[in-house]
Amino acid sequence: MGSAPTVHGVHRTEGIEAITSRFRDRTEAGQRLARQLAGYANRSDVLVLALPRGGVPVAFEVARALHAPLDVLVVRKLGVPGQEELAMGAISSGGVRVLNTSILQGLDITMEQIESVVARELQELTRREQLYRNERPAPNVRMQTVILVDDGIATGSTMLAALACLKKQQPAHIIVAVPVAPPSTVRELRAEGTEVVCVKTEEPFLAIGAWYEDFAQLSDEEVCGLMERAAREQLGTSHL
Repeated sequence: MGSAPTVHGVHRTEGIEAITSRFRDRTEAGQRLARQLAGYANRSDVLVLALPRGGVPVAFEVARALHAPLDVLVVRKLGVPGQEELAMGAISSGGVRVLNTSILQGLDITMEQIESVVARELQELTRREQLYRNERPAPNVRMQTVILVDDGIATGSTMLAALACLKKQQPAHIIVAVPVAPPSTVRELRAEGTEVVCVKTEEPFLAIGAWYEDFAQLSDEEVCGLMERAAREQLGTSHL
């Protein structure tokens, strides 16, 4: 009896799909992603930005391999009051705010409601920025080549919000870099003119965590530890 066929890294057996080609963890995913970004190594204009929390260990490996500085781009989606899963905009590091005017007008959302949501999300954004940066100033991305890293993309809503916020800060070039994403989301990003580097574009996609053997949630302490290590290593490299 022959073995069940394998399609796009998914092994089909008795109607159950089991992913057979997975990353061991975010560290391995970052190392594999870094190899695809080798052309950006040792460039003074390159900055690696991670979407916390899950993107940080992936971006840590990318920044280390490219000898580039690492920082975070903290993004908070602004949920519609009473329908929090529906985004009416986003705020990000650097005080950038992006609003979806069609949703605001369609749902007749008042400025008072918007400011209430912004105030709540800004509190968490500020907490994370202060904690993860540990008093380091936010990077100036203007005219820089920014590699924006997460541990994967599913629907793309968070990444699209991050891109919208980042573009307002006028970098020279943005590369979205992720270990895994569905082909449809990659096409959507590329259709908007975004360069995308992705190790795996797979169907059926299932979920980001399905492509990792270890997809444990990171703590703030783990993120801070990686950011401190990256800062020390970058400082050491700059003195060579």
